[in-house]
Amino acid sequence: MGILESIKRFFVLPEKDNDILKSNCFKVDYLVIDLELTGLNAKQDEIVSIAWVPISHQRIQIGQCQHFINNQVSNLNQSPVFHGIDNTTIAAGVPLNEALKALNELLDDKILIFHNQQLDWGFLRIAFNNAGLLHKPLAILDTMNIEHKRLARQGHVIAQDSLTLSSCRERYRLPEYNCHNALTDAMATAELFLAQANQISRGKPLLVKHLM
Repeated sequence: MGILESIKRFFVLPEKDNDILKSNCFKVDYLVIDLELTGLNAKQDEIVSIAWVPISHQRIQIGQCQHFINNQVSNLNQSPVFHGIDNTTIAAGVPLNEALKALNELLDDKILIFHNQQLDWGFLRIAFNNAGLLHKPLAILDTMNIEHKRLARQGHVIAQDSLTLSSCRERYRLPEYNCHNALTDAMATAELFLAQANQISRGKPLLVKHLM
């Protein structure tokens, strides 16, 4: 793709992007993304690993999942404690741009899903820009935001820790994963999204825009 096409895709919202919001949420394709980070500041901290899990027509596409470790991380900080990723794991990884290019090729026709969009997409947007990979997603959904709105509509008091991935999954009686990395968390988020959509729809059509 040329520079002009990349810039146009980044700044111009195609008509199909508006149409996607009016689509049945069960009939569109998604890409669930999770990152492991050295910290919470997108301007200073680094992406340690990135993973994604595709969903198509309510089915998680196991064979198309990907998980990359960034071998260019300069300071792991507490990553060995929180993520179990050490310097040996980093050395076996790939350059971040390689992972970003692989991800960028999948974004044209998929809605992105995160658990905490503000954090992860904030890091990804900067990383894409630094790599010269300008991209504007069709749409972005956030399972944390979906759950917040669902609980608020039901009149629940929303505690500070009630919107973590594990807390959200527990409300849908989804099992807890024993190990935590970007891939298992992306899978956990994909399962949560499907549970949320089915709970909210209750067997009726549900538009993408109603999950935003």
